[in-house]
Amino acid sequence: MTEKQIVVLGAGYAGLSAATRAGRRHRVTLIAPEARFLHRVRQHETAAGHPEHRPTLAEVTRRRGVRHVRARATGLDLAARKVFLDTGEAVAYDTLVYALGSRTAWHAVPGAERHAYPAERAAELGERLRTAGRPGTVAVVGGGATGIELATELAEAHPGWRVRIVAAGQVGGWFSARGRGHVRTVMTRLGIEVHERSTVTEVDTEGLRTSAGRIPADVVVWAAAMEPHPLAAEAGLTVDPGGRALVDDHLRSVSHPEVHVIGDAAAVTVPGTGTLRMGCATALPMGGYLGKVLAGRTDKPFAFRYTLQCLSLGRREALVQLIHGDDSMRPSILTGRTARLIKAAIVNGVVLALR
Repeated sequence: MTEKQIVVLGAGYAGLSAATRAGRRHRVTLIAPEARFLHRVRQHETAAGHPEHRPTLAEVTRRRGVRHVRARATGLDLAARKVFLDTGEAVAYDTLVYALGSRTAWHAVPGAERHAYPAERAAELGERLRTAGRPGTVAVVGGGATGIELATELAEAHPGWRVRIVAAGQVGGWFSARGRGHVRTVMTRLGIEVHERSTVTEVDTEGLRTSAGRIPADVVVWAAAMEPHPLAAEAGLTVDPGGRALVDDHLRSVSHPEVHVIGDAAAVTVPGTGTLRMGCATALPMGGYLGKVLAGRTDKPFAFRYTLQCLSLGRREALVQLIHGDDSMRPSILTGRTARLIKAAIVNGVVLALR
């Protein structure tokens, strides 16, 4: 071990994979409030009442030079190279890995944060549905991957509940025609009501007000969008208009090269691929790459190409959409048992890839 002080903020896909790899050579301080890994791509399963798959951070970092500090970062002093924690402690660093990721974006919609369940509260949502005196109506706001997975999982797990999905655009609109068609077929089979081109303008105790009229709901689930944690911008890192930190081809902040930014917090542009979208598919490779850089195992620029997108559509169905390296759609898809096995292999392999 060397005495170089590396501090990693955040124990998501990017932060944890960077910490475990850098910890093979350096002393790493991992700062995160949780004791267990939050497997975000399985939150829809938690909401539906299925067992959680969340190893402890101690398990993941075992036999690595990683010290876990259970605290939340409240501020950064980039000039003094210190991280301030909600415990009152200040942690010094030589190199900072900023991997605080993203969180649910409410877009200032009146009542949304007060009345809706975000994906981060999946366990509470599952308990709410499980303990309800009688079935009612669930409205899932958001036609992206998170919204689709939540709607289909909930409809399958709770057939007595009436499930609606509400989207400002088209549900699964980025998929190929065949991909969109399969999503709609499964939703129809599960009895999910689809409300497209319906922008939510307010959430209250009776459901949603939208640009297309009122949509009643007993329970509202919010999966409309994600936004990066604001600490990067507040601390003075250079960020893009959406709040993601701008980085170079080695994932270093363009304004503070001693700070590496990875995962959903980073605006990463790769030649031939474009600016990477948020998600596990991009965060995990960033973390793995940076861990190798910090451990002295590579000095090459970060490279990335997409291969596929996959969705769970309940326990019995799935969609694997084949894509080009720049994330544009190919016409081909995989469904049924083949798609379910591929999705399961990817999701189960994530935890192994963190170590």
